[in-house]
Amino acid sequence: MELPQTRDLLEKLAEAIRAEISGPVFMVGIHTGGAWLARALHDMLHLNTPLGTLDISFYRDDFERIGLHPEVKPSDIPFDVDAADILLVDDVLYTGRTVRAAINELFDYGRPSRIRLAVLVDRGGRELPIEAGFKGIRIDPGENRMIDLLKNEKGELQLRLRPE
Repeated sequence: MELPQTRDLLEKLAEAIRAEISGPVFMVGIHTGGAWLARALHDMLHLNTPLGTLDISFYRDDFERIGLHPEVKPSDIPFDVDAADILLVDDVLYTGRTVRAAINELFDYGRPSRIRLAVLVDRGGRELPIEAGFKGIRIDPGENRMIDLLKNEKGELQLRLRPE
């Protein structure tokens, strides 16, 4: 299976978001891939609101089973979450558990008026009733295959399908 060019998917995603945005929206990326995408989308959309990032490591429901990720980063929400229209960004949507953890953390900062989800890749396989309002592509790589978003030495984002 060949994945489409990441830049093409990013442009498609930005176009879909641009068509739906009215009024101020606050973008929040989930570390790590979602934060990279949020930065790129924030720039492409010329948003003048601050960009936020979340590290949901301590909010995961499997924290006790998988332990702490070795590269925990601090969350940074440089705006008032109360009554904010938030666009939550992640790289790959699979089970929905990462998004659930991100929403839990956002509510620790306040009560947004709305949270919408944008993902580069929706791979299906949901375990929770979570759906992206904006997606670059919907593909099913198979249950045992993972899709990663990588950043190369030039800062370019690239999707990679891990071999089985």
